[in-house]
Amino acid sequence: MSKHTLSVLVENKPGVLARIAALFSRRGFNIDSLAVGPTEHPDISRMTIVVNVEDLPLEQVTKQLNKLVNVIKIVELDPDAAVRRELVLVKVRADSETRSQITEIVQLFRAKTVDVSPDAVTVEATGSSDKLEAMLKMLEPYGIKELVQSGMVAVGRGARSITDRSLRALDRSA
Repeated sequence: MSKHTLSVLVENKPGVLARIAALFSRRGFNIDSLAVGPTEHPDISRMTIVVNVEDLPLEQVTKQLNKLVNVIKIVELDPDAAVRRELVLVKVRADSETRSQITEIVQLFRAKTVDVSPDAVTVEATGSSDKLEAMLKMLEPYGIKELVQSGMVAVGRGARSITDRSLRALDRSA
């Protein structure tokens, strides 16, 4: 099996996320990462879905997704031709003795300290999943009190935009 990143443009309407997630569930696929948010067009949302699956079953799911009324466009993003990022917020135990060591790790990974209390530091980091995993491994010995991580978001490199082309196609069909 291999990881695939799908960028799916959908109508920004209630229930679309549930229908798409249900389609993956019915096929027995686990979604590794799912991020949904508005695009530059208020009536369109972008879903970034990461699944670990073979090529042929993925092709079948993609065809089924295309049949859903609210799906506008699906693009599989090649890792080498896309900018991919995740966000992590991690609260780490920190006292006066360890705070400077934690700050060095934060700077090493180009992360930010976003909150400090007498017994903890909250760190914000963005980057590839590999970078974030490496940072968390370095912070683990200090004691991770709390962790929240976003799903991956991704966009193709270069000037081309899947939203512009898709909107032109929608305008012609209306």
